[in-house]
Amino acid sequence: MLKRRYGNKQEELSILGFGGILVKDTEPAAAEALVGQAIDSGINYFDVAPGYANAEEKLGPPLEPYRDDVFLACKTGVRDAAGAREELERSLARLRTDRFDLYQLHGMTTAEDFAQATGPGGALETFVEAREEGKVRYLGFSAHSAECALALLDHFDFDSVLFPVNWAHFLSGGGFGPQVVEQAGARGAAVLALKAMAYGKVPAGADRPFAKCWYQPVEEPELQDLALRYALSQPIVAALPPGAQEFFGRAIEIAQHFAPVTGSEVEELQQRAREPLAMFRTAEAGGFPGFS
Repeated sequence: MLKRRYGNKQEELSILGFGGILVKDTEPAAAEALVGQAIDSGINYFDVAPGYANAEEKLGPPLEPYRDDVFLACKTGVRDAAGAREELERSLARLRTDRFDLYQLHGMTTAEDFAQATGPGGALETFVEAREEGKVRYLGFSAHSAECALALLDHFDFDSVLFPVNWAHFLSGGGFGPQVVEQAGARGAAVLALKAMAYGKVPAGADRPFAKCWYQPVEEPELQDLALRYALSQPIVAALPPGAQEFFGRAIEIAQHFAPVTGSEVEELQQRAREPLAMFRTAEAGGFPGFS
């Protein structure tokens, strides 16, 4: 599988990552099979978080034999320094490792998130300390708010941002996303993509079609191909597929045969970009909104 440099660093990541939520609530044999499938396919980028229920405990054992050969990213949703330290240590233990290649502020969305995590006694203090201790190599964040992402990039020299790079949002004219990719690139930060194979928001009152996805993934094979290839055609390092196992093999197939989207394919995506219900929105007065 194709690999790309992680920002301005020397490490190279597979263009498709393994989202740890894939192994949430799985039996040990199933988790081992999924990790083995990823490794055999050339995936070396693994991402997980304590917010994914028992995913850390499920991922730790099957990933342990490959630990020195993969790029392991984890996150914390805790915004204060003491709480982030506790969560970091728990995550290291659950994942059977003594360090993370990347540690990220998880789900940064609101002005309150920003103020708490970056202010005195905030989680960012723990991040810097952990890097000095060798428990973390690189620092990043995930966000579902363009405004919060831009504020974080302006505030601190993060190594990467994990952010929605979604065909429908990029091409519908709503202005959500491209500015974050551009700003990250200008600062030498790697962009890791979320929601590349998302279709849109689940309609109000409807059940989730896939339990591990809060959104509606793309289910049409041709559109799956175009959606993931569109994201990978942007100046990003890698993309994480939907958390539902039903999409993992398909994402591997697309990534292994990746070719940039053509002009006519972008036109096709543009024609369909206004079909889905928007998952995210841009700022309104008074803060950093995220989910619509």
